[in-house]
Amino acid sequence: MAGVTAPGKTVATTDEAGQRLRKARERLGLKFREVEVASGKIAERHGNEEYSIVLSRLSEIENKGVLPSMFRLYSLATIYRLDFAEVLSWYGIQLNEQVNDARLHELDDTHLVKFSPNGFGELQAPLSLDPGVDLTKTTFLSRVVARWGALPLHMLNKLDHKRKRYAFLGTEDWSMYPILRPGSLLLINEVSRIANSGWTDEWDRPIYFFEHREGYHCAWCHLDRDRLVVLSHPSSGESPKVYLYPNEIELVGQVTGVAMELGGPLRPRPRSADA
Repeated sequence: MAGVTAPGKTVATTDEAGQRLRKARERLGLKFREVEVASGKIAERHGNEEYSIVLSRLSEIENKGVLPSMFRLYSLATIYRLDFAEVLSWYGIQLNEQVNDARLHELDDTHLVKFSPNGFGELQAPLSLDPGVDLTKTTFLSRVVARWGALPLHMLNKLDHKRKRYAFLGTEDWSMYPILRPGSLLLINEVSRIANSGWTDEWDRPIYFFEHREGYHCAWCHLDRDRLVVLSHPSSGESPKVYLYPNEIELVGQVTGVAMELGGPLRPRPRSADA
């Protein structure tokens, strides 16, 4: 049975994947019966018989290329002490392709991005800079990067991911235009308080990211006791929205970074009543 080949990857067939699982079992000196018992314990712990693997099914997975369920595959990876993401890749599921596959269908609404960075995939990053570059001055990065390379995403674990999250501003979310363009990738820093003052202009005013029952808001705001007013940029033409805080709306964090394209089509003008 043939597998599906992901971009730039050589994916094993289910027959080959089964053989890899068999070799992993044999390296550990495990018999079929021992795997069955171990999987039964996992099933009992989770209260779900789907984790359990009987002798006949294990034989079919190893020798006949039968595709195991996600629960049984988890049990096998766990019993054999294998990385679950790697075992998934044996069957053609490349977790590092989630971001690329997600781009095939853009979402109009603003949303959080929850793909895990823990060991899945790579990104192209500058591995070293020209030693003569002065980072205190505005610089064209492409001309000063001495070497680009693939950086495993697990290296990002050194950053404070517990306090930082990512979000995508919907392609039809004009709430903070022109400061934030639709389609922007946002870096969200976890904060617990909302500032009602302390800025000098609109560029300095903090932009917050909220979650509510119907989705998300990325905007300025003003908090008066338990009354939260979400304020879009005046150029957006959107009216303020009022919520009871924190009962009706939750603070996710403050926008502290943004990656967005400049230029491109401006916001379509609303049609007149005569159109």
